[in-house]
Amino acid sequence: MADDEGPSLGGRLGRYARVGASVGGLAVRLAGERYLGWTLDRDKHAAELKSALGGLKGPLMKAAQLLATIPDALPPEYARELAQLQANAPAMGWAFVKRRMATELGPDWQAKFRKFDKEASFAASLGQVHHAILPANHPLGGREVAAKLQYPDMASALEADLDQLKVVFAVGQRFDPAIRTDEIQAEIRTRLREELDYRREAKHVALYCHMLRDEPNVHVPETVPDYSTDRLLTMSWLAGEPLLNWKARSQEERDALAINMFRAWYVPFYVYGVIHGDPHLGNYSVRPDGSVNLMDFGCVRVFPPRFVRGSIELYRALMSDDTDRAVAAYEDWGFAGLSRGMIAVLNRWAAFLYGPLMDDRPRRLTEGMAEGHGRDMAQNVFGELRRMGGVRPPREFVFMDRAAIGLGAVFIHLRASINWHRLFEGLIDGFDVDALASRQQDALAHAGL
Repeated sequence: MADDEGPSLGGRLGRYARVGASVGGLAVRLAGERYLGWTLDRDKHAAELKSALGGLKGPLMKAAQLLATIPDALPPEYARELAQLQANAPAMGWAFVKRRMATELGPDWQAKFRKFDKEASFAASLGQVHHAILPANHPLGGREVAAKLQYPDMASALEADLDQLKVVFAVGQRFDPAIRTDEIQAEIRTRLREELDYRREAKHVALYCHMLRDEPNVHVPETVPDYSTDRLLTMSWLAGEPLLNWKARSQEERDALAINMFRAWYVPFYVYGVIHGDPHLGNYSVRPDGSVNLMDFGCVRVFPPRFVRGSIELYRALMSDDTDRAVAAYEDWGFAGLSRGMIAVLNRWAAFLYGPLMDDRPRRLTEGMAEGHGRDMAQNVFGELRRMGGVRPPREFVFMDRAAIGLGAVFIHLRASINWHRLFEGLIDGFDVDALASRQQDALAHAGL
């Protein structure tokens, strides 16, 4: 940000102007390309748009990252560039930290810690994290904690950024895409607003502690309620190293880590209908024994139980080549008005995504695929959907897709070779939608949600 207080209003508006000019200029050029035969260097313009967005530390940058993961929501040149935007950013200075901590915990806040690091350990789009140690006279005395501080004026910045997001979405819609993004935009708006509510995030932490209590290889922090407010969330410190450090480990170690990551994300989804929607590399770490620390719970999505059933039923339909079962699965997911032709095309895409789960043998995710196969498959499928008039995905898909894409990247990085079929079958064996609904209700009540 521009200084210890964050960007001035003029500075932020200046950056908005650059984004607006970039996107507005693109809109004009797109119209010219379509109707006047102009030539548009999309690669160059996409790089310009990424540069403009990259200057905005906050919700708009995060939303652009999300948008880049949704197939056909943007032209491939733009999706590729926006996907490279990183959530990491320079941290706010000590002057900001002192003012924010005094506001949240009182002018004597430093006496409430045995130690509080001046330099942030992590800095992201909405806030930053400081390592600290509680004093001996605290009930959790001597414990290392992570103090997560929200940047100033983020609520107003969010609303302004969401207005800019409409402009970014307009880019994709001008290409007559296969994916209609009105529901997607509504979902992103809702989830980003939730991420600013640190009291809600504390409840998400409690929810994950409950859901993963029987998973010895997944660790969730505990919150420190008397050191947490609307804009400060203090949790126990979970020590670990970046996942990418494990790329050089043995195949056995990498496979075990991949299984732990799989269970960290998909036990909550298939047992409780809940998913962590942001598998960003900074949101987890790895312990020496290969177990996983989860550390950020701002982006958590609770799904209707029928949506989880739809995910399992589509898998079963593909396994048995049962079109009627596939139709019911898409309806569970919330699709409406799909023709049989659209379902046939969607099934091709689903068969590609579910492929590793349907293959009963140890394998890597991309085994047998030529480089660019997934991209070529997506272009073919979404090209056909576009000719059929396009589809409107239910809003639940945004963070389900983000989790799947993020975890897929992890498994590819690790070069994991696992029998994904048996891992998945073990997770969904005996699935009952009513039992999930009951477990979900109890878990949410336990967390105060």
